[in-house]
Amino acid sequence: MSRVKANLLLLIAGAVWGMGFVAQSTAMDAVGPMLFIGLRFVLAALVVLPFALRESRQASHALSTADLTGFLWIGLALFTGMTAQQVGLLTTTVTNSGFLTGLYVVFVPFLLVIFLRQKPHPVVWPAALMAFAGIWLLSGGTLAALNVGDALTIVCALFWASQVVLIGVYGTRTGRPLTLSLVQFTLCAVLGLGAALVFEPIRWEPIQQALPEILYAGIFASGLAFTLQVIAQRYTSSAQAAIFLSSEALFAAMFGALLLGETVPGFGYLGCLLIFAAMLAVELIPQFLEKRAQTIKV
Repeated sequence: MSRVKANLLLLIAGAVWGMGFVAQSTAMDAVGPMLFIGLRFVLAALVVLPFALRESRQASHALSTADLTGFLWIGLALFTGMTAQQVGLLTTTVTNSGFLTGLYVVFVPFLLVIFLRQKPHPVVWPAALMAFAGIWLLSGGTLAALNVGDALTIVCALFWASQVVLIGVYGTRTGRPLTLSLVQFTLCAVLGLGAALVFEPIRWEPIQQALPEILYAGIFASGLAFTLQVIAQRYTSSAQAAIFLSSEALFAAMFGALLLGETVPGFGYLGCLLIFAAMLAVELIPQFLEKRAQTIKV
């Protein structure tokens, strides 16, 4: 798969997640956050299960214990980030949640340098800041005094960044993206349902009321989008992936306005342009510089 196709898959994942913010928010009119997380990832695991089994049968070698442990760490990062985001949506807006979650676009390159000693392509740093500025403008250029939900969403962004970095390590090394997806989804389902049994009431009628949101979040925002992320990150860098995935903030604001009546300020459209400019920069500038260097050598 070419890097262009990989980044297109990441953009699609961002769009699916953007609408997922709406489903995550409205579902909690009926069910608790942990029950929602548990049910969405049960569905996600069931969606990816047959494909993961097929991948395992076709694999040339079994997963090592170290790789499986890495998959579990990815699942734990996903669950922790998802929990912080979902609980945060109880007291913050879809637009704010999309903006604050987008902080991971800045966190990822720092984590790569600090923990993996990997220096991203120089264009990633200004592009990450450009994407963050775009998300800021999209949110209205201001936030009211941060509440608990906003703080939890910032925590979510940190774990989201950790998940992106870990996928860049284990997803690329193992070549088993569907198995990775199954492991992380299953762990999230078990932990989510376990927490729901302890902390939340579980009744069938509220689950029925939230069923459309659960189906969307489970099948599309989890089963499809997270799997697209894992597949695509095998063919692009973690830092570039974060910039393309940050488009979810743009789509969150768009769907929040269309479906929930949340407003996008006039200069929010400038924010959209900045986000797209950042994505184009990390895609085109490295190619241009590489071709230029080859031309000079010749």
